[in-house]
Amino acid sequence: MTRTPTELKAEILHLTREYSSLMHKANRPGNDPHRSPFTLGQTIPYAGRVFTEDEVEAAVGSTLDFWLTLGLEGEAFETELAALLGVKHSLLVNSGSSANLVALSTLTTHKLPAHKRLQPGDEVITVAAGFPTTVTPILQNGLVPVFIDNNPVTGNLRSEQLQSAFVSGKTKAVMIAHALGNPFDIGAVIEFCREHDLWLIEDNCDALGCTYSMPIARAHALGFKENSPGISADGTHVTRYTGAWGDISTQSFYPPHHLTMGEGGAVNIIHRPPLKTYAESFRDWGRDCWCASGKDNTCNKRFQWQLGELPEGYDHKYIYSHLGYNLKPLDPQAAIGRQQLKKLPAFIEARKQNWEHLRAGLADLDEFLDFSLPTHATHWTPKGFMWDDSGCRTDCSWFGFMIRVKPDAPFTHSQLGRHLDEHKIGNRMLFGGNLLRQPVFVQLRKDRPESFRVAVPLDGADTIMNTALFLGTYPGLTKAMMDYEIETINRFILGN
Repeated sequence: MTRTPTELKAEILHLTREYSSLMHKANRPGNDPHRSPFTLGQTIPYAGRVFTEDEVEAAVGSTLDFWLTLGLEGEAFETELAALLGVKHSLLVNSGSSANLVALSTLTTHKLPAHKRLQPGDEVITVAAGFPTTVTPILQNGLVPVFIDNNPVTGNLRSEQLQSAFVSGKTKAVMIAHALGNPFDIGAVIEFCREHDLWLIEDNCDALGCTYSMPIARAHALGFKENSPGISADGTHVTRYTGAWGDISTQSFYPPHHLTMGEGGAVNIIHRPPLKTYAESFRDWGRDCWCASGKDNTCNKRFQWQLGELPEGYDHKYIYSHLGYNLKPLDPQAAIGRQQLKKLPAFIEARKQNWEHLRAGLADLDEFLDFSLPTHATHWTPKGFMWDDSGCRTDCSWFGFMIRVKPDAPFTHSQLGRHLDEHKIGNRMLFGGNLLRQPVFVQLRKDRPESFRVAVPLDGADTIMNTALFLGTYPGLTKAMMDYEIETINRFILGN
């Protein structure tokens, strides 16, 4: 008997789940009883894909439908991510780096008021140590990045240096990342941006699921109310996810990140709806039309526009208001992402627990190592963090567990990293370290010294570059894996 397409698809998806449950046991969450057990000699990555047969079924099902380009799955993911964060809109792109490019480019549109539009030569304050694609969109748009320093303890900017970087009439925005899943000092940064009427772009690529809390009185002074979307309050503090405090923010869905589509990212429009249209234009070739793929006349005026010097009635689907790109992901990727979003709360909790397990296991090595702290924390205890008197708190969805080798230790961070690598333990330095030391910026200083500015000495960024590395905290780690990491580090350090 001939089976219907619906029956065939159901059978294919049933077999897909069966196949995935057999083949992908090593990719299940670390606390999943069906996960492959850790054995000595197995590589422990610093990060990786964590998924079950749910994601594989979603990917295959979407591929069988074969729409391919961004469509219904993408629309649903954008809606679900925006609802999670409590922002106006989320817009899918093909990577976190593309998200940063689109976010920054959005603020260059001629459709913004002249005093708010970023134009060539305007300055954008950023931080020296981190991932390069937080900074490169500034240069790619003809703007001038102005560098301030990092605090080695948190990995984040030294917010007290913002004023030193500001130049009236030239500074137009602040673009910085929440380092390794540790929120930066949002209260101080927003106050600075409000004082000078600056845009705030949050690079939230490493920090999905982090929250920042501030006292209610301070939140009210900055315009954040308890009944606003995405905000929770407990009577004393207002709390919100990172990526939902500034004007525009970005996400990455590359495999090491908090959820994955393989490749992918998002631009979040936090509270100014018109920015969505501008961001879509830069993402979608620079076109003026806002029709979704497969739709031709959303505005009901497709042949009634007259823009630029084009003839009246020129097809609106081929009118371009910006020099844009094509940075969309595929719909099967969004289908995967929707399944990952359902697991995000468990992933976040696992990252927190894994960080705590590593911190407790290495606590006796503080003669040789310095450990990170959340922003606003003063020190760690096995019972929790102690906090400064600002009243602000951070709850970290850790991207990694960063340690710094003390200057008087009998080994360097490179030697420790090499030892971990020899024992198949994944580790990374804090991305590009002090980016001003990278070959591309050394060359840029020679070719176009006016293209960037260093506002303060970058001692903290150099400290991170020379002393820091991080281990994974991703939710695929098992307790046995982390215990092996702790044992290996202890043996190396106490044997030196």
